[in-house]
Amino acid sequence: MKNYILPLRDLVVHPGLTMPIYLDNPTSVDCLTTASNFGQKIVLAPQKSWVYPTLPEDIYDVGTIGEIVQVLNLPDGSVHSIVRTTDAVRLSDVKLVDGIFMGDATKIDILDDSEFEQTIALRDKITENIRNLAGTKKIKMDKIYNVIRNYPLPAFIDSVIQSLNLDTDIAVKILSAPSWREKLIILLEQVNLNAETAKIEENINRRIHQQMESGRRDAILQEKLRAIQHEMGEDNDEADTAGMRKRIESACLPPDVMDKAKSEFKRMRAISPMSQEGGLIKNYLDELLSMPWQTTPQQPIDLARARETLDAEHSGMQPVKERILEHIAVMKKTGAPRGSILCFVGAPGVGKTSLCKSIANALGRKYQRISLGGISDESHFRGHRKTYIGAQTGRIMDALKRCKTNNPVIVLDEIDKMGRDWRGDPESALLEILDPEQNKTFRDHYLEVDFDLSHVLFIATANSLNMSSALKDRMEIINIPGYSEDDKVQIAREHLLKRVADDNGWNIENIIISDDAIRHIIRNYTSEQGVRNLQRELATLLRRELLANDGNDIATEFTIQKIDDLLSIRDCGESGHKIGFSMRAQ
Repeated sequence: MKNYILPLRDLVVHPGLTMPIYLDNPTSVDCLTTASNFGQKIVLAPQKSWVYPTLPEDIYDVGTIGEIVQVLNLPDGSVHSIVRTTDAVRLSDVKLVDGIFMGDATKIDILDDSEFEQTIALRDKITENIRNLAGTKKIKMDKIYNVIRNYPLPAFIDSVIQSLNLDTDIAVKILSAPSWREKLIILLEQVNLNAETAKIEENINRRIHQQMESGRRDAILQEKLRAIQHEMGEDNDEADTAGMRKRIESACLPPDVMDKAKSEFKRMRAISPMSQEGGLIKNYLDELLSMPWQTTPQQPIDLARARETLDAEHSGMQPVKERILEHIAVMKKTGAPRGSILCFVGAPGVGKTSLCKSIANALGRKYQRISLGGISDESHFRGHRKTYIGAQTGRIMDALKRCKTNNPVIVLDEIDKMGRDWRGDPESALLEILDPEQNKTFRDHYLEVDFDLSHVLFIATANSLNMSSALKDRMEIINIPGYSEDDKVQIAREHLLKRVADDNGWNIENIIISDDAIRHIIRNYTSEQGVRNLQRELATLLRRELLANDGNDIATEFTIQKIDDLLSIRDCGESGHKIGFSMRAQ
């Protein structure tokens, strides 16, 4: 015969208990009153859904069967009843008939091991753990204390389940266990789990309370410190804070940078200025505000002046200077650096770096040189995260800060000397910097906001083409060949003699040297494509002549014989020149 099934929400009833049940759902009321009218038992089954179930799958397949002892119909249509449960049952063939669930109920046999020592020990252990749990969690111990001490096992288990508010899945698992010992084992696991959870929650709450107390204490002490400093006329922190606010409000920052500055300033106000984090935030704001976000002084480009500057500062190299003037002409037309990045490739001493400085002078822009020799860390370009100790911006941002303008000429010197190791690949970061399509939103790791590098004129120099194909693809390679002998004589006459005279305290008018004498030095004492060693030899002549004249720069004609006499005095510090002298002697 089919049994009536009464679904219950969040309630698992164990056998051997007398349960008061209040029902106000019409369908549940019909189920209970129908079973009572026919004098049949009713199965109390937990439901899976929150609302009244509509499908058999919404009901667990385990429940408790019991007798309806009393039914009291209330005026509002609800029912107050009392059910005395007898056995745990397993449900099958559940069907919905006229809104009432009915199905077959098969008794679950439970081994009565309640008097065994292990069962008694488990109950005592659960009792002890619940008492310990009552100190860390809000459990109504006064209501279950008598149940724990005096009531039989079904009431004991049911009370613990209700007190701990266990999930329905766990309660159903306990109900379907085949012995009291196994029921208590599952229950003990849940009690212990609740105890560990309660300890964790208590530790978290204690830590939060301590932090709140510490923060309140720090706030009170800081307020007292401010009051003392104010009385003594030393309220520097307030002055610094007010000054920082004025700097932020008066700064011409892009919207996203302004939002970042205000957010960090708000954080700085919320913490102690004496703390390490407060100092880090202040340093960050100083760096952020010192960047030239909107500073772009526009100076008209004069091609005639640019040509005069290049011709005055560099002799020869006409093809190279023409290509530079072409690049400047495009800049004049477009108003911004366009096209490929120029990369000067040539031997040491041919004038690559000085040529870059001449370009900056020709454009009337600030000049910064960044040496890339030996760089193997990506953070040199992208900077460090500001959370690290000693964090700072990358070298690109540092160069812009020193220039105080966002459109300088930045020379990436010795770009072929970069390295690569476990700390990162700096070349990958450099690819973004040199790409006009990407460097508009370059993000330094320290600043954490985008910076527009499209106004910067980047020029690279290299001694060789020992670079990746991707890097060479970003740049236009301009080879600077070595100077001819005539070019070297002209450079010495127009530039080097004046430079070495100034460096060594000579009056240029007191230096008398013919072109043939300069050629003699080039042929016999130097072996290079550039003019660096030629400048060293000319400086050597002047130093030794000063030594011979007791430090006086008297008018001196440097003939070929005199040059040989002065440069034949070799010391250990000039071993690099002995080769040139021995070649001449042979």
